[in-house]
Amino acid sequence: MKKLTKNQKKVLQYVERNLANKVYPTQKEMAEHFGVAQNAIYQRLNSLRKKGYLENCSLRRGTYLSDEYIASKEKPAGFPIVGRVAAGSPILAEQNITEYMDVNGFIKKEHKDAFILKVVGDSMVDDNINDGDYVIVKPQSTVENGQIGVVLIEDEATVKRVFIKPGKIILKPANPKYKEMVYRPGDKDVRIVGLVIGSFRRI
Repeated sequence: MKKLTKNQKKVLQYVERNLANKVYPTQKEMAEHFGVAQNAIYQRLNSLRKKGYLENCSLRRGTYLSDEYIASKEKPAGFPIVGRVAAGSPILAEQNITEYMDVNGFIKKEHKDAFILKVVGDSMVDDNINDGDYVIVKPQSTVENGQIGVVLIEDEATVKRVFIKPGKIILKPANPKYKEMVYRPGDKDVRIVGLVIGSFRRI
């Protein structure tokens, strides 16, 4: 299916949330929700229809998800790649997933709930995890001291070696030019979201 603009994606997510609750919003209600002119909503809905995401986009007949879009959601190909994490949402929330990638050759069957995170930066180069690489992550809320984990700091995911000490969590980079990150209760919202079980570079 064709890619969506940021505004089109927001409208699609809004429609989808409402339909899931058996609510059928009108274009006027959508315009009020997003704080834009009704004509802008009409244009976005029309674009979503042309791209195959919606059907019956008229005000009179309501808006529905297309069979093609529903089918694409039911059977995503591969494992989810997580992009920037949206505020307050789980790391695997729909708005955080940028695409799906088939990496069955890298992931064992027991890790079918794994997700993929693209690495930004060179803080883990000494562990052979470079800028632009992808790490395969097994979702879990704890890791053993010294293991490489994915940690959510407020709304940003970072990959570091994790050390849990009394009253603090230490995130250690694998590059001497970076300092350890030390957090204590009350500093920030810090939580472990997964264990890194592999990495690779996309060709």
